[in-house]
Amino acid sequence: MSKDKLKYDLRGVSASKDEVHAAIKHLDKGLYPNAFCKILPDIAAGSPHYCNLLHADTAGTKTSLAYLYWRETGDLSVWPGVAQDAIVMNLDDMACVGCTDDIVLSSTIGRNKTLVTGEVIASVIRGTSDFVEKMAEHGVRIHLAGGETADVGDIVRTIDVGFTAFARMKRKDVLVNHIQAGDVVVGLASFGQAVYEDAYNGGMGSNGLTAARHDVLSHAYAAKYPESFDPNLPDSVVYTGNRNLTDQIDIHTNKGKQTISAGKLILSPTRTYLPVLREIFARYRRHLHGVIHCTGGGQTKVMKFAPGVRVVKNNLFELPPLFRLIQESSGTDWREMYQVFNMGHRMELYVAPRYADKIMAISQQFGIEARVIGHVEAAPKACVRVESSFGTFDFE
Repeated sequence: MSKDKLKYDLRGVSASKDEVHAAIKHLDKGLYPNAFCKILPDIAAGSPHYCNLLHADTAGTKTSLAYLYWRETGDLSVWPGVAQDAIVMNLDDMACVGCTDDIVLSSTIGRNKTLVTGEVIASVIRGTSDFVEKMAEHGVRIHLAGGETADVGDIVRTIDVGFTAFARMKRKDVLVNHIQAGDVVVGLASFGQAVYEDAYNGGMGSNGLTAARHDVLSHAYAAKYPESFDPNLPDSVVYTGNRNLTDQIDIHTNKGKQTISAGKLILSPTRTYLPVLREIFARYRRHLHGVIHCTGGGQTKVMKFAPGVRVVKNNLFELPPLFRLIQESSGTDWREMYQVFNMGHRMELYVAPRYADKIMAISQQFGIEARVIGHVEAAPKACVRVESSFGTFDFE
């Protein structure tokens, strides 16, 4: 077992989630087994022409980093982003099957009341409604159905933020992955500043936060905020970096040089691609062979949905500052970095080459960089090759 693999195991996390997948492998895979999300019959109304989606996700351990930043600085502005993290982890998964509109959301928030104030809860809830309003400005209709906020300090050390999403859509509009040799891969950047974002986005998403938090931040936070991590973790893997939350990091953007604190860089809200995908689907839905949200598993995520092909990623975006910071702070092997983090793009579209430029142009209208980051070849089984400036890595 590699040093990095051991470190992740000691922290109780997994990029591949092998045990989870083993536990659910016997479950029914829905109407379309190779769709990115499970698609159910139209239980709501019983129509053979419609189907239902029900999806649940959380912001994960990103809440722990937000807690640290808030306690250290008093800055409540990080909490609306946590609400967005949990929402987008649902909605952008659902978008991968073609669902970008009329989505019902319900929240589940659990907090330790002795540590997390009512101001924080209000900020999370306000962030939820602000996100919904922002999406409405871009034609994406999301409906809030309330939720549950519970004081559960016996089982939650700080705060947990999650959402459940429901939608009903026409079966003829469902996108089912049928990625094939000859396709190109259009990647949509996870970093920069989209027209519907208020600030530079580091590109973190909501995966790999346990590694990023502990690998980048100083061990001083272990003694100061012991509630921010599992007390059963070995001290050797707790906050092993050399950065403070407020250390300034230089960022070069199309607007010039900026600085942003290390804490806020990692806490960048998970970017949603819904406005972009809504436009792409309106014009090119029937030409898409696959849409993949590069979340758990990073750049290897597509392997779960691409049997019989090899995806070669040989034209990736220049590595964003956030991921360079994580790697330099941790010394993590580059192969592991590509398996844990999105490394610069979090959404992939698989299409025939003739549609790539048109799709990229739509993304760029929203201020999101896009490029052909690779192509698809025939292969005996699903596999991914990442060809980067840091080495070539094969995953099976």
